[in-house]
Amino acid sequence: MRADAHKDGRRPRWGVRLATALSVLVLGASGVGHVMVNGLNGDVNRLDPFHGLTDRPRDTGGVNFLVVGTDRRDKLSHEQRQKYRLGGAACDCTDTLMLVHLSADHDRASVVSLPRDSYTKLPAHTDAGTGKRHAAVPAKLNSAYAHGGAHLTVSTVEAMTGVHIDHYLEVDFTSFMRTVDVLGGVPVCTEEALSDSHSGLNLPAGRTNLDGGRALQYVRARHLGDGSDLSRMKRQQRFLASVIEKATGNGVLMNPVKLREVSSAVLDSVRADDGLGTEQMLELGRAMRRFTTESSEFASVPVEDSDFTVPKLGSTVKWDERKAKRLFDALRADRPLTEEKPHKTERADGDGGSEQAGKAARPALVRIPPGSIRVQVENGTDREGLAREVEAKLGGTGFDTTGTPGVAARNDVSRTAIAYDPRWDRSAKTLAKALPGAKLVEETGRGPVMRVTVGEKHHTVRRVRVGSSASGAEPSRPAGDAVKGDKQVSCS
Repeated sequence: MRADAHKDGRRPRWGVRLATALSVLVLGASGVGHVMVNGLNGDVNRLDPFHGLTDRPRDTGGVNFLVVGTDRRDKLSHEQRQKYRLGGAACDCTDTLMLVHLSADHDRASVVSLPRDSYTKLPAHTDAGTGKRHAAVPAKLNSAYAHGGAHLTVSTVEAMTGVHIDHYLEVDFTSFMRTVDVLGGVPVCTEEALSDSHSGLNLPAGRTNLDGGRALQYVRARHLGDGSDLSRMKRQQRFLASVIEKATGNGVLMNPVKLREVSSAVLDSVRADDGLGTEQMLELGRAMRRFTTESSEFASVPVEDSDFTVPKLGSTVKWDERKAKRLFDALRADRPLTEEKPHKTERADGDGGSEQAGKAARPALVRIPPGSIRVQVENGTDREGLAREVEAKLGGTGFDTTGTPGVAARNDVSRTAIAYDPRWDRSAKTLAKALPGAKLVEETGRGPVMRVTVGEKHHTVRRVRVGSSASGAEPSRPAGDAVKGDKQVSCS
């Protein structure tokens, strides 16, 4: 899977920003049904970027993807290569890297661009081309793929960010162009005409609907403005937001035929880890059908010096370590990168607004978002309708209830109980916060669905919300230059 690549830094700069679009469109295939997803799953080219990795960051809430872009163009015709200035031999190297964090409740995707020239130290590794063993060495981030393929790229990014990578996606020119074309093109807006002779880009001022080839020229162009990789990343993020808007706005995720068409076009030229299989696509896709541009947010790693000179490496990008730590701390804590509006303290009924009443009405802070916790409610009393009442209140505070309250084997249960699989103990604790006084009962092999048996006592539901103090982190604040996807859209 790891072809040899040039290591002198002279590689095409292209920057395909399809990370979130792939997550939404491909994982959203669960809306089509299990059989179709199985078919799509068979189209994916597999690789194992995690084999043998040790000393990895701790796995935290949400799901983290490392998405890289390579310059592979073997499935493009000669005419396409000529028309869109894609000549020359592909080095099968990476020039785009980004982390995509899907929140535990699947309501938010945080996309963090990692500058290709970021100064780093490659961990000790075996060279993909020569097979020789190398000690840790200073390098630019994008050289990790050339030296050690996906395996070394994952290891390097985890060491730099402290973020545990759950899945790996590798996309290329073909993935990008096909996706844009199947969507019917993607609109961009420019205040002035754009021209780049190197990529062949030639756009008039105003609104233009780009097909796959012209879109590739748009995201590859590096002879616009100040020509920096950092400014190009901003433009590419805006384009990606438009892709998401186009995909979610025209009903792709709810249209089985269209979704199959888009997903097949993308997956045919995507490489992914073995762990991203049918079950994962179904689970993530089911929740992501409600995804919109407002559900996404974009950020770039804060930079201290964009022209940090290093012997034998030349100009590199040096991160602002303090601000970068804040950014990746937010990802690990499953917190939004953008500013959150402060929560208002509610007053208890009949109270004149006393401080004590306000505290009593304040939601409980939890670690795991309630929307990611599946709950089955059963009535353990002889009070008719009690299970339905409790289920409605749990749903009202965000839990993913089954909608089919049942009757327990006994109708004389005194204390409300929560049965849970110990593998989901953090989710159980979150549910327990919503049912103060309820008893937690371990049930090995139960799976992810919690069972609440409502008793005569302790069935009052308290509202919960994910809060920074629940994870011991600092109060929520903007991380780096993060912005919401709906603010990034190229055309209104």
